Order: sequence, then C-alpha cells, then structure tokens
Amino acid sequence: MIVRPEPSPLGRTTTTFVGIAFICFVFADVAITTVDPWQEFKLLLVGIVTPDFYATDSVAQSIGYTLAFAFLGVALSNVLGLVLALLFFSRIVRTFCAVIRAVHELFWALIFLQLFGLSPLTGVLAIAIPYAGIIAKVYAEILEEADPAPLKTVPGGTSLLSTFIFVRLPDAWSHFRSYSMYRLECGIRSSAVLGFIGLPTLGFHLETAFKEGQYSEVSALLILFYVVIATMRTWMRRQLIPVYLIGAAAILPWGISFSFENIVRFLTEDIVPHPLRTGAGMDAFGDWLHLMVFEQALPGTIATVQLTMIALVATGFLTMVLFPLISPLLFGKASRLSGHIFLVVARSTPEYILAFILLQLWGPSMLPAIIALTIHNGAIIGHLVGRYTETMKLRQDASKGINRYAYEVLPRVYRPMLALLFYRWEIIMRETAILGILGIATLGFYVDSAFADLRFDRAMLLIAITAMLNICVDAISRSVRSRLRLQTSLKQQ
Repeated sequence: MIVRPEPSPLGRTTTTFVGIAFICFVFADVAITTVDPWQEFKLLLVGIVTPDFYATDSVAQSIGYTLAFAFLGVALSNVLGLVLALLFFSRIVRTFCAVIRAVHELFWALIFLQLFGLSPLTGVLAIAIPYAGIIAKVYAEILEEADPAPLKTVPGGTSLLSTFIFVRLPDAWSHFRSYSMYRLECGIRSSAVLGFIGLPTLGFHLETAFKEGQYSEVSALLILFYVVIATMRTWMRRQLIPVYLIGAAAILPWGISFSFENIVRFLTEDIVPHPLRTGAGMDAFGDWLHLMVFEQALPGTIATVQLTMIALVATGFLTMVLFPLISPLLFGKASRLSGHIFLVVARSTPEYILAFILLQLWGPSMLPAIIALTIHNGAIIGHLVGRYTETMKLRQDASKGINRYAYEVLPRVYRPMLALLFYRWEIIMRETAILGILGIATLGFYVDSAFADLRFDRAMLLIAITAMLNICVDAISRSVRSRLRLQTSLKQQ
C-alpha cells in the first residue's frame, strides 16, 4: 500500500489561492472590445521609437511640480509617521494608521479636491496622509526589531525623548533613511498619477497626449519619468534635502484660493447621507442604504476582490519568471544588466498609468487592470527576490540551467517570495479599487461616479467600505504569514 505524504501547509495555501484565482478568472470580464487593437498598438509602437521631447509645453515645469508634490508630501508623511510610530503601541493609533493607509492617494485627492480645489495643498495632503500611515507601520516594525541591548544601559530616570534620540534612533536611522528613499520613489509615482485628476504634474500631460493619440509625446514623457526615477540615487543627496524642500515649496502655485465656507459645508452637510440631511426619516435612509449596498457597494466589492485575487496569483507566477533575470546564480552580467533595465521600467510605471494605456488599446474590461497590476507588482517582488539570491551560496556540484532554477534556487526563495507577495496583497487591493476610476467596475468606479454627480455622501460611504476591505485583507495577510511563519525582512511597501 502506497502512503502518500500529507501536503505541506505551504503547498495547501498555494493551491487554495491558485484555485480561488482560477474561479475568479472564469467569471471575469477579460474581453478585448476595441475594433482594431492591433492598429492602435502599431501606432503606439511607432510613438515609442519616435519620442518627441518638444511636443509638450512647459514639460520642465511639470517635472518640477511632480517632484515638488512628492518632496513635500513624503517629508510631511515622514514627520507624521515617525510621531505615530512612537505611539504605535496604542490600539487607537494602530487602528487610525490602518484606516488612513487603506484609502488610496487618489481617493484622498478626490476628497481634498472638494475642500481645497486644485491647490497644492490637495496634492501634498493626498500623498502625506496615506503615506504617514504606511511609514508609521514600517518605522514601528523597525524599532520593534532593533537590538534591545542598548536600552539596558540607559540610566534610570532618563526621559523617553532622550532615550529615543540617543539610544533607539542611531540603530534604526540607516533603515529609516533607506525606506524614506524608497517611499520618495513611490511618492514621485503617486505625484505623477495625481495629474489624472487635474493637478499640473506629468500625469496631466500624459492623459491629454494619450487621448489625442500623440504617442510620440507619450513616449517622451514616459522616458523623462523613467530617467527621473532611475537617477534618484545620483541627485538625491542628504545635504541637498533642505534645498529641495525649499525649492518645492517655492515653485508650487500657492496663490490658488479656496473657500472656508465650502470646507465647513462639505464636512458638516455634504457627506451626511441625503435622507438624514433633508430630514426624510429613517425609512428613506433605509431605502438609501439598501440602494447603496446592493446596487453599488456589493457589486463593486465583488469585482474588487475578484480582480485582486487574479492579480495576486498572476503576480506570483510572473515573479518566478522575472527574478532569474537579475540573479547571479542563473545569468551572466550582460543578461542581468538588461534584466535590471526591464525591471526598473516595469516597477517605475505606476499601475494606474499602465492600465490607462492598456485600456486605450483593448477597451474597458478587467484585462488591462490584471496585466497592469501583475507587471508592476511582479517587477517589484522580482527585483527584491533577485537581489536576495545574491546572498545565496550553492554547492560546487550544483546543477546547471533549468535544473538549477527548479531544484536549487526556486525552493530556497519560495518562502521569502510568498512573504513579499502576501505583504503586498493589501497594496494590490488598494490599487485595484482605484483602477475603477478608469472605468473598470471596482469600488473606485462607483466612488468616481459619486464625486462626478456631486453625491459626496455616497462617495464617502464607498470609500469607507474600501478602507474596511483593505483592513480585512491586511488582517488575513498577517494571519497567513504568521501561520506559515513567512519572514518579511525583505519587504518594501
């Protein structure tokens, strides 16, 4: 009698998630609806190889605004995040951070747009608020994982502030600085995307050029964006940070005014459910709630979860394809250089921009969103896993070629890869929701429609549901990582 071994928890978890993603894909709308996508694709390819750097007026100013929003937003989020990290032991603070980071930057921008209009404050706060929640969580984890030995040498009666500055901060500073650089890169991507709601960043010109079919202009703008991201390590110097911050505050058009009365009305009236605001009674409120739940929130949630699960598993498969491109255990220097370039471009392109491009080519369906989320997140995790293999040592008699990948390398990186994948699950969910603004029927679609119709009460309810959904996914992700004992020392949000 042959006794089959019990499948490992890792194998069962993988099979479960692949099965869920397959079921979601069966019922997903992945049709290509454009009449002649290949003709449009040919025009795009022609534009890519013939960039026109003179087609966009004031492109230098747009790049400056993009960097300015990122610098000020990330700087403010670091200050707020550090303060929150020191208070992260409080359940109230942890819950607050979870809520603000669960709402995407574009959703925050849509909210602040109603308060401050197209002023710089809208862009800065849209980046700073969710990033503060993310940074607080990461900084708190860094402080928690720091060596506790120096704390034992602190004399009795030393204040908490002195203990933090002179004992805890020096050990964590290098990690804070490294993560801040990564968060600035994310801030530049977010700042570019804010152009799609009207702020004067690169995204504004990208959207205009693409809708007009000016693909050479699109190509030039994307190349400039990639250059800015790729050269960050060169121009980002610690001693220049004050200069950058002062310059960022100086170039933004702060003269745009906003009405304090509008802010008060938005916070005290506009976001209150319409039946309660007009005194229509609880029966009318029940009808309003029933409409919102069953006609918008429920279908939007189902589509968001469906798209998220497909993108999560597809990201895992793509990561296994991409990480060998930069692994010294599998390829030589020349091949790894081209692999690095490809991964830099793929991970530097925001999912929103990539999905927007694919939607113009293929039409509105889940397919552009799936591909965009998969490429961006697969490139990020593939880069981290590929770098992880640089520390691995193989036996002298280790196999070569595909056998080395399948039997020597992949089994060793699979657990760290899953840790990173589940760590980004919440992020993929956030991005999935916001892609609804492009016309995909996730929660973001209904949020954007509510803002367009000036039904702010509906928009705030749907944003609250989006936040709750992200918090639930984060809790499930932490539970899975804990149960499987997946280490997330490689993580970057």
